[in-house]
Amino acid sequence: MTVQGYDPRTGEPVGAGIAETTDLPSLLDAAAAAFPAFRSTPPSVRADFLTLLADRLDAAAGELVPLATAESGLPSARLTGEVARTSAQLRLFARVVSEGDYLEAIIEEADPGATPPRPPLRRWLEPVGPVLVYAASNFPFAFSVLGGDTASALAAGAPVLVKAHGSHPALSAATAALASRAAADAGLPPGVFGIVFGDEQGVRALRDPRVKACGFTGSTGGGRFLLGVANSRPEPIPFFGELGSINPAVVTPAAVAARAEELVSGFVGSFTLGTGQFCTKPGLLFLPAGHGLGPALSTAVAAASPGPLLNARIADQFETGLAGLASHPGVVASAAGSPAPSEGSWASPRLFTTTTGALRADPDGLTAEHFGPAALIVEYTGADDLLAALGAVEGSLTATVHAEPGDDFPLPELLEVLGDRAGRVVYNGWPTGVAVSFAMNHGGPWPSTTNSAHTSVGATSIRRWLRPVSFQSVPDELLPPALQAANPWGIPQRRP
Repeated sequence: MTVQGYDPRTGEPVGAGIAETTDLPSLLDAAAAAFPAFRSTPPSVRADFLTLLADRLDAAAGELVPLATAESGLPSARLTGEVARTSAQLRLFARVVSEGDYLEAIIEEADPGATPPRPPLRRWLEPVGPVLVYAASNFPFAFSVLGGDTASALAAGAPVLVKAHGSHPALSAATAALASRAAADAGLPPGVFGIVFGDEQGVRALRDPRVKACGFTGSTGGGRFLLGVANSRPEPIPFFGELGSINPAVVTPAAVAARAEELVSGFVGSFTLGTGQFCTKPGLLFLPAGHGLGPALSTAVAAASPGPLLNARIADQFETGLAGLASHPGVVASAAGSPAPSEGSWASPRLFTTTTGALRADPDGLTAEHFGPAALIVEYTGADDLLAALGAVEGSLTATVHAEPGDDFPLPELLEVLGDRAGRVVYNGWPTGVAVSFAMNHGGPWPSTTNSAHTSVGATSIRRWLRPVSFQSVPDELLPPALQAANPWGIPQRRP
């Protein structure tokens, strides 16, 4: 059996395919065997390894980008930028490891006079063990083989086994070979990094007791299934899934009056970016009734070009979902782009309109994510009507507000409601595009993620692969280096 990639622009196969994994037990054995040594490596070793991966990835961009274009249909300029983003993530985690405060090392001396008496305590965060990472289809570099999940787990000292996405197997194999060579050149055990091809093999790996945590980016259906697998193991493990997200955006009447043209171009550009295949795409736009933007929105959508979706399955689901939306009694099809080519997996932009009353009556039907270049406008009649409708919207990765200085809209209340429903609140901008930084949060309430306490982008995403351990009255020479009095790793140690 092989995993075959296809060019979504033509529907033609790319290459001969990649053989499904047949030596999964050996890969799992190697990851488990590598863990004791890798977890104990000084921060400098892991930082150097992450930097080496970033350098090798940048150097191979000329080879990898054409493969990614052929298997994803995404333009080479976009993918070249994504390589740079991916190497930047690797270098960010090299910095995180070097600085060492992610370990949260705490040194607390004994206090016999405390109530109750306190013994000497040392606490830090240590890696959980080998991590399974499911690669995503829509970011063949940044959320794939060497994406943020892999980078943060390696930084934590956890060996990584990547389940390659079936949409870009040739690219995954080439990137994995690069990573394995870098690990060998860095003097690390081969089990520090491995890759698995085949859906059945991915599920078997998730069930294996040697895997101690899992990261996933993909559909709500796929994430629900894998979450069930992770929870049904004899020893359930943490499953950090990024699933579907509708990402509501709200525009106040004052914002419509002040910058109608800017709002139209920004919104259409955001929901059609990457053929609408960003997890942060604004799928719901709340506009005041009587906004008058209909003609401008129709013109902008009609001018937006069709684009290829990532694979035939996504294209089929997109068209099926939009057919259901168009037939909904509370929905009007309000704008469409030019017809898409018949070959491959192309899609044309589509825009629909409904009311807050229809949304409240059928929130499941009208707030479902449609992964592709489509969005739904919801018209509201006032602040109370808007807030009531937002109460029917499930959790999202992002929520957006467009307002004006001196706006008489109840913005504090609106921001509070949106903050309860999203992991990132955007003001006077659009949510597509996620900065890779220390302050970024890319997560949110269910169903956008399976664990809203964590992020899958940014420096703090490393915390997913760590667990706290306290050492009580343990002699200094037996403590991990990060907790010893001499502090041989040179990391920050908090002493209350």
